[in-house]
Amino acid sequence: MIKKTKFGVATALAVSLGASVAFADTVKIAFVDPLSGPFSPTGTNGYAEFQYAAEKLVNDQGGVLEGDMFEIVGFDNKMSPKESLIQVQVAIDQGIRYIAQGNSSGIAHAITDAVNKHNRRNPDDRVLFLNYAAVDPALTNDACNFWHFRFDANADIKMDALTDVMAKDEDLKKVYVIGQDYSFGKSVAAAAVRNLGEKRADVEIVGNELHPIGKVKDFTPYARKIVSSGADAVITGNWGADMVGLGKAIIDAGFDGPIYTYYAASNGITRTFGEQGTGHIYLVSEGAVNPPASDRTAAYVEGFEAKYPDHDITQPRIANTIEMLAKAINEAGTATDVVKVAQALEGMEHDSIWGGKLFMRPDDHQIIQNVDIQEHTSEGLQFYMDASEWGMKLVSEVEMAGMDSPTTCKMKRP
Repeated sequence: MIKKTKFGVATALAVSLGASVAFADTVKIAFVDPLSGPFSPTGTNGYAEFQYAAEKLVNDQGGVLEGDMFEIVGFDNKMSPKESLIQVQVAIDQGIRYIAQGNSSGIAHAITDAVNKHNRRNPDDRVLFLNYAAVDPALTNDACNFWHFRFDANADIKMDALTDVMAKDEDLKKVYVIGQDYSFGKSVAAAAVRNLGEKRADVEIVGNELHPIGKVKDFTPYARKIVSSGADAVITGNWGADMVGLGKAIIDAGFDGPIYTYYAASNGITRTFGEQGTGHIYLVSEGAVNPPASDRTAAYVEGFEAKYPDHDITQPRIANTIEMLAKAINEAGTATDVVKVAQALEGMEHDSIWGGKLFMRPDDHQIIQNVDIQEHTSEGLQFYMDASEWGMKLVSEVEMAGMDSPTTCKMKRP
């Protein structure tokens, strides 16, 4: 539920998670992402995932330290960098020391810069930025800083894994690259061209274009160009409403090749593709639930679906973020001294609820984890998505992807 403060700033009512121990402190985490507008399905789904992770993985286990509970506080940034900075400041003014954001690398750049400046100017009121989904490689390269931690594989790491699979397709001759016109979309395009050139120099890039983010109402002209190009496959980093629009247009235009994506799951996307997406839609991600890694994984997904029937587990890294933050707080012995918490996160190894290891690389604060390639299907599923008969199933996995990937990060530590 969203309300207006007396200052006119849109904020969300804090949602208390789980039964609190009497007089226990609360560790608040600000969730700064779109809770209204065309990208709200993605934002509200992530909000639900954060709420559930905090409840089940922390609060129901007794909390952190001496019984302190996690609380997720939602702030609607309306997919605006300017509004995001306003909301981050509101959260800081409320005493919140942990900022979580993921939708749009452009917004992530604005937040990480603002957090870095704030912490320099306010050494007694520092905060950490928990980036759970913004994957522009620059965020853990030239734009890195001590206060930023990324819990998702960056665009380069994902493209490396994705093109490993594509390179094995002997029928692949022509590829069309299309994405949103901002830092992430550009990084996806550059990584696609670079990786295909290295692994399959015989493959021709027959289209490489960007479109305005969140502003295209009809993707039909783009879909027609894709079909007329003779492309055998499409690569896109589109997400949210732009993925739904592009996907529907491609289907309607009759494109019959594989579509390799970063975010073609749930939030209206799985249902839109439906039967036509079977065998054609591929997703590079982490934490596949078909098949689930363990009974604990299955129970977690079942519990989420029971509590949030209108949402899906679309970003398993959110659970990783919450578990690793709780672990760092316990190891640091404090939730308020974020320098100690950050030092505990650096180099942390953790067993993911989704299976596999997690390693927070200390050089650049880039998480290293298994990266999965999944396909859209209705066969062999334990868990479905989008209130539909379809879901995503694991077809290939790259263990600890990007472990040796280079970084230009030159981090200054406090």
